[in-house]
Amino acid sequence: MRNKWLLPAIALVAILFTGYHLAISNVEQPMKPPPVKPAQSPFGQTVAGAGIVEAKTENIAVGTHVPGIVMEKYVEVGQKVDAGDILFKIDDRSVLADLRVKEAQLAAAEAKLKRLRSMPRPEEIPPSEAKVKRMQAEFQAARDVLERGERLFTSRSMGEEELIKRRQAAAAAQEGLKQAQAEDALLKKGAWESDIQVAQADVMQAQNFVDQAKTELSRLEVRSPIAGEVLQVNVRPGEYVGTPPNQPLIVLGNMQNLRVRVDIDESDIPDYRPGMTGRAYVRGESDKAIPLRFVRVEPFVVPKKSLTRAAGEHVDTRVLQVIYEMDATKLPIFVGQQLDVFFDRNESPVANTPSVADGAKLATE
Repeated sequence: MRNKWLLPAIALVAILFTGYHLAISNVEQPMKPPPVKPAQSPFGQTVAGAGIVEAKTENIAVGTHVPGIVMEKYVEVGQKVDAGDILFKIDDRSVLADLRVKEAQLAAAEAKLKRLRSMPRPEEIPPSEAKVKRMQAEFQAARDVLERGERLFTSRSMGEEELIKRRQAAAAAQEGLKQAQAEDALLKKGAWESDIQVAQADVMQAQNFVDQAKTELSRLEVRSPIAGEVLQVNVRPGEYVGTPPNQPLIVLGNMQNLRVRVDIDESDIPDYRPGMTGRAYVRGESDKAIPLRFVRVEPFVVPKKSLTRAAGEHVDTRVLQVIYEMDATKLPIFVGQQLDVFFDRNESPVANTPSVADGAKLATE
């Protein structure tokens, strides 16, 4: 008898529980206010976009020409730098050693060229001139002996064989004198011009090797390309740094006037005109509008990515990027911060569109 009523009782309990659950789940929950009040457009009709704050020069990601171990780091985040200031240095001991070798080779080549240009040496001239005088004396003596021999041969007091020997001795003395005179003239003339040209080429080659080593040494010192502020530092002494893409070692920017890069979705591009009046709002400060001043439009429409810019993020649409300048002195705004931006769609685009010259001038300021 119990088993007869057990299953219906369980089914009735399940039906009652289901009805109760449906009843309480359909009760409307009270709407909670958002934790941060969203920004509202100040214009009647608007074109909206998400903006990212960047430096006036854009955010310059500084890399390194060559990989290596960081020896020294000279800057910190927030530090002001001038163009040409050194940011960090890579281990340069090997390049310094190579530079010393090249400088020694250059010194040897310059010494050789100097020696050739200074020829003849002053102390070499007197011995050469003395040799010429000695050969002149020997030639004169051989000629006198020959003249006496010819007279003796004429008087038949000396044989023909002896006369021939004296003639050969005089001829040898004469050739010795010519050789001494030629050597003396060659010595006084100095180095051969072709030898000097070869030595000059050796000096030039050695100098080029030194310049090349100095260039390699300078490439190990990473310097600032602009005058600005250090926004991010991702290097430390002892770390190995390479040249990977999209991994900035140091980020620089000119912070005198901040700019905002606004992404306008491709569906809203037909409604946007360059020069539209714009207002930006910092998230969390929706009641404080920041006036914007038009700078330029990036004419290339690019895929829109989420703000982290990670490699595997989803691309949902394409966007037109427009650049505006803003006065960020009244609010604490930082590079990389996201802003909500609105443009006045009802505004006449002709009256507010700057000329090409004005836009180019503003872009280069």
